[in-house]
Amino acid sequence: MRATAMGLACLAISTGTAFSSEADEDAPAKPAVPNIYLDLRTTYATIPAGTLGLGFGSTSLSAAFEALAVRRGTTLPNGLPAAKAIAIDLPLTVDVNDRVSLYGGVSGSTTDIGGGWSTFDITSWNIGLQADLYQQNGGNVPTITLQSTLTQSVPNEQGMTNSFNNILEFDYALDEDETRGWLAGMQYTYTTIASPFASIRPNTILYAGGYYQWPSNWKFTGRLGVQSFGGAELAGRTIAESFTQPVLRLDLDRMDDNDNRLFGITAQIAWMPKPSYQVTLRTPLYAVRN
Repeated sequence: MRATAMGLACLAISTGTAFSSEADEDAPAKPAVPNIYLDLRTTYATIPAGTLGLGFGSTSLSAAFEALAVRRGTTLPNGLPAAKAIAIDLPLTVDVNDRVSLYGGVSGSTTDIGGGWSTFDITSWNIGLQADLYQQNGGNVPTITLQSTLTQSVPNEQGMTNSFNNILEFDYALDEDETRGWLAGMQYTYTTIASPFASIRPNTILYAGGYYQWPSNWKFTGRLGVQSFGGAELAGRTIAESFTQPVLRLDLDRMDDNDNRLFGITAQIAWMPKPSYQVTLRTPLYAVRN
């Protein structure tokens, strides 16, 4: 974790320097201290038999189920059973400026694959960044945002997984205050496994959607896309079939006047091809909020 913290600090310095040259000299002075908060997320998910915890931004669930599949694959003769899961993500997040956010932390989960809930354990850690590569600012070119996350399952042993999740999103605002607009993007997830007998192929989501924010600062966002998964194998046996199916995500967030999230709830349905359901509560705990 010390190495993770040092990495975040170095990345904050480098990205802050990179974007500082583009700052508008006439812009109002920014707060000296960035937003710092624990972006607490609690997720409940149902996962059909024969698949993994896939979908929009669900790297902690995916890591938990991928490691479980590899470690217990030889004791599951009928393949992966249907499961329920509860996951808690605790990424410490720093909004360096209005363009760049850095985060890193741990995730824990408990699963029920038919014999009762397992013990809640830390199952992965992650580190990542989100950066606006370009901001619309009233122009005709949409805001372009890149989010990259590295997630590693724990413990560090045979069957450990590393997931690289990248999201590239285009946000075209329809008004000057950016309270309504259209979205389009792509999520690409690549996973490696510390086992010569197992492999998980990439997962890709192409999507489009939109958002609307009311004067009361409640914001609704919808994304509809197509998810394509290449499948997973263990010792020459298929443990998760490949598929190309729709995925739907709906977000309702309570923002403050400076567009800081105060509360959020996300509902997701992903067909794999049977439907998988996820509900996520976001309750950020601010140490500093500007």
